[in-house]
Amino acid sequence: MTAAKFFTHPLGIIGASVSATLLWGSSYPFIKLSYERLGIGSHDTLEQILFAGYRFTLAGLLILLFMLIRREKLRYQRGSGGMVASIALFQTVLQYIFFYAGLSMSAGVVGAVIAGTISFFQILLAHFLYKNDKINGSKGIGLLVGFVGLLVLGLSKHDGSSGLHFSLGELLLMAATLFNAIANLMSKKAAASYSIPYINGYQMLVGGLMLCAIGAWETGLAPFQFDWISLLMLLHLAIVSALAFMLWNNVMKYNSVGSVSMYLFLIPVFGVLQSALFLGEPLSAAVLAALALVCSGIVIVNRRKQEAAAKRAA
Repeated sequence: MTAAKFFTHPLGIIGASVSATLLWGSSYPFIKLSYERLGIGSHDTLEQILFAGYRFTLAGLLILLFMLIRREKLRYQRGSGGMVASIALFQTVLQYIFFYAGLSMSAGVVGAVIAGTISFFQILLAHFLYKNDKINGSKGIGLLVGFVGLLVLGLSKHDGSSGLHFSLGELLLMAATLFNAIANLMSKKAAASYSIPYINGYQMLVGGLMLCAIGAWETGLAPFQFDWISLLMLLHLAIVSALAFMLWNNVMKYNSVGSVSMYLFLIPVFGVLQSALFLGEPLSAAVLAALALVCSGIVIVNRRKQEAAAKRAA
């Protein structure tokens, strides 16, 4: 079976989409477990950045190895340098500096819910950047429902006080999600000229090396005492970045965006469930309500796209 047949078959679409979102969702508990295993505290910012650098440098190398096995061209393509550097800055460096720092100060279940809002940030950005992608009634309702989910998180204070409040960790996670949305739109534009593995492989490698350079500024390049368990965790996180991206973008390549983007609601679902399972974090009523609202918003927003895609195909 060819790649095109597999990724356009209903079972192939479901299998690849669920696998990608399951992998992405696992990053929340595995990052926190890696912190615990390596003794990285919530205020060890440079160590967090360095660990992220390890992860994405390895992920980039894995993608380039995949390209090499498939005999794809690895050499520099003229005019791609600025594009790769820009995507690396937003997708890997800025996003994950904020993400790793924010997750160290927040519960994994909270981070997973906030990460689900990437669809909403992308819709808001697209409204201002693309004339044919404005916010309509359906998108507006989905955005409203999704951001109400964030308000539920903000109103559910852990210290018992009242009023809307987000912790520093939660604000950092929101900023990371915004940087991710910006980078996704940049990657979409770049994909018109360059292959997806080329873009992602090199931007992860460049971004990972930049994170390593920043993190090693005072800590040195190898401050951690790895054992086989922490090494396996690092390998898992690298595979999450490399494999999940490859699966998802093949689904996107062979199918209309509107027909598959609704699967994104599984990321916060899997993130919350795996954080509860692996970290033993409680699933409070507020977290479950916020998760339900964010997922509902994603479904509402993308249902319209799915219906439009079906009409165009008819």
